[in-house]
Amino acid sequence: MAVEPLSQKEIEVRLAELPGWSVDGDRLTRSFRLGSHSAATAMVVHIAQVQEELDHHSDLTLGYDTVSLSVNTHSVGGAVTDKDFELARRVHALAPVHGAD
Repeated sequence: MAVEPLSQKEIEVRLAELPGWSVDGDRLTRSFRLGSHSAATAMVVHIAQVQEELDHHSDLTLGYDTVSLSVNTHSVGGAVTDKDFELARRVHALAPVHGAD
C-alpha cells in the first residue's frame, strides 16, 4: 500500500490523540524532559530501536535532560503521513517508562 500525505483535518484528529505533539511546518514534533542525562540517553536508544523496527526514522536530538523528535516522510515530499503518527504513538507509549514528561 502506498503512503499518502495526510490532510490537515486528518492531522488534527491524530494530534488530539497525542498530547504534547504538534506540527511545525511540515514535521510532526515533540520534546520530552527527563530526570537526568542518563535517562534521556536511554530513551534515545529505545527510540532508535523502535525506528529500526518501523524502518522509519526521525531527526532525534539528545540534550542534557531532553529528547526531541521531528519527523516527516521523505518518500512523499516531506509530508506528514500515517508512518509518522505510528512512530509518534510508539514513542508516546514508551516515554513514561523513562520518566519523560
